[in-house]
Amino acid sequence: MAEAAVALSRTFGLSRRQAYRYLELARAGAPPLAAENSVTITLKMPESLARGLRAHATARGVTTSEVVRQAVAAFLVAKRRHG
Repeated sequence: MAEAAVALSRTFGLSRRQAYRYLELARAGAPPLAAENSVTITLKMPESLARGLRAHATARGVTTSEVVRQAVAAFLVAKRRHG
């Protein structure tokens, strides 16, 4: 299971925790989740912010893309709630 979690994490840019959740769902016989295609975007940010982003991602064992996805998703949810 650990090897599968690492493979999922690397292949799909998931945190290991999320990879384990997906594996547990599969083990329990849950229907597969619908995957949405990803697109590449380019953005510019200050170098110090990029260093902080990389350090944060590394410390949590996820990709920088995953950190950005989670942050943008949380921002959009909060924005919808508060207008």
